[in-house]
Amino acid sequence: MGAFNTNLFESIGLEDMDQVKLMNRIDKKYWFHSKQLSSTIESVANKYYLLNINGKSLLPYSTVYYDTIENEMYTAHHNGKLNRYKIRRRSYVSSGKSFFEVKFKNNKGRTIKKRVSSEFGVNSFSDRDKDFINESTPYSHHDLQSSLANNFYRLTLVNKNFKERCTIDVNLSFKSEDTNVVLNNLVIVEIKSDGRSKLSPLQKALRSQRIKTSGFSKYCIGRTVTDNDLKRNAFKGKVRQIEKVLNANNLYN
Repeated sequence: MGAFNTNLFESIGLEDMDQVKLMNRIDKKYWFHSKQLSSTIESVANKYYLLNINGKSLLPYSTVYYDTIENEMYTAHHNGKLNRYKIRRRSYVSSGKSFFEVKFKNNKGRTIKKRVSSEFGVNSFSDRDKDFINESTPYSHHDLQSSLANNFYRLTLVNKNFKERCTIDVNLSFKSEDTNVVLNNLVIVEIKSDGRSKLSPLQKALRSQRIKTSGFSKYCIGRTVTDNDLKRNAFKGKVRQIEKVLNANNLYN
């Protein structure tokens, strides 16, 4: 990751993050080479808080995604279907906390996220997980299996107006069965807002760097580059763009 001066930011703690949960929101994603990160982020330091936990801002995350044997959730996204789901277990490694999460993308483009706390380090479904799946999705826990592991490090910015949260993910890796793909120099920025705000300082900074919003599903890209048997025509162009940005060889295995 391109180094930048975190001391330029005022810190915010987890206890203040409840003010900007944004569980019903509009997401905008941007991705680019890490060499562009420091100049972009430092230019908006006076407009955002930086999440700090126990003196650390760059925090490790671990995610396990679940899908049906027929890969219904992957296929729904590939085919451009709205009203679609992602099911995952997200672990906050530094704090030893895990949540079982359902993300629903509705036909108006809004992302609605629900989650329940889950036991850290356990990938099997608890009774609470099973009830949550059955109540929050059209799927049964009987039909689901782990389909992708994803690890990354994250910085979290909070707009000082508390109407926007921005995540900056680096050092991404994807693992599916015996295949592991690492995207060390890729940065993914996701801006989460209520959708009613004007162009934010970070959006303006990204625009000034000629970085345009572009969809990026960690789940779908991860599955695409780690599983040759999946239908992936809709994501080939995206993968080729990533290869070009990273000056990487063929990411497909």
